Amino acid sequence: MLLPNEIAKKSIKTGKAKAALPAWKMLLLGAFAGAFIALAGVGATFGNTYGGKIVSACIFPVGLIMVVIAGSELFTGNNLMITSLLKKEITLGKLLKNWGLVFLGNFIGALIITLLVVFSGLFDGIADSVINTAAAKANLSFFEALFRGILCNFLVCIAVWMSFGAETISGKILAIFGPIMLFVFCGFEHSVANMFYGPAGILVAAKNGIELESLNFGTFLVNNLLPVTLGNIIGGAGLVSCGYYLAFLKNSKK
Repeated sequence: MLLPNEIAKKSIKTGKAKAALPAWKMLLLGAFAGAFIALAGVGATFGNTYGGKIVSACIFPVGLIMVVIAGSELFTGNNLMITSLLKKEITLGKLLKNWGLVFLGNFIGALIITLLVVFSGLFDGIADSVINTAAAKANLSFFEALFRGILCNFLVCIAVWMSFGAETISGKILAIFGPIMLFVFCGFEHSVANMFYGPAGILVAAKNGIELESLNFGTFLVNNLLPVTLGNIIGGAGLVSCGYYLAFLKNSKK
């Protein structure tokens, strides 16, 4: 494995490469990542319903494993590009372009999987569980969602950071599994995962003729996705990326 200071240097190169991707590729690879995370959410939903929270938590890491090993662009993991910005290897404009297109791509990929799963009938037997999960997320207060978003992406970015240090596929899987399992088990909030959980609950409710005043696309976007996304940025870009920049990169030549 790479040493911590070597991981930090690798993060600069990785962020620079991500910023240099063509716009269409950011969007496409973002869609792949959104689909991977949504599929992990599908599995975790069944796991939670039939096996409990610990089973769900052990299933969900497969999403980030697919993102890292198959190759795709995940908004929350790309918060680590801040190290490249602080080392002046990329501009703020390139950073925001990547975040914006990848976020949109993630949403597209997650929605495609959501539509396929909901209208395939796979959730018909567990409709209450799917709806209740989405409703609980939409009913969080702003600061509850924000703080859970901070905690979540702190762990997600730690998982990605550690995967940078692993030089084998098995090592990357092991590095990713623990932090992701922990965030799911603790009930933290991940913006891209919620691009699946929120719409899934809304669509399943509509499919079954259930109307909930607190659960619609408006409440989901304002009460959950917005504060969770802000929290994810604080946790990943602010705490992990800036923290390791100060620890290993601020006074380094590279």
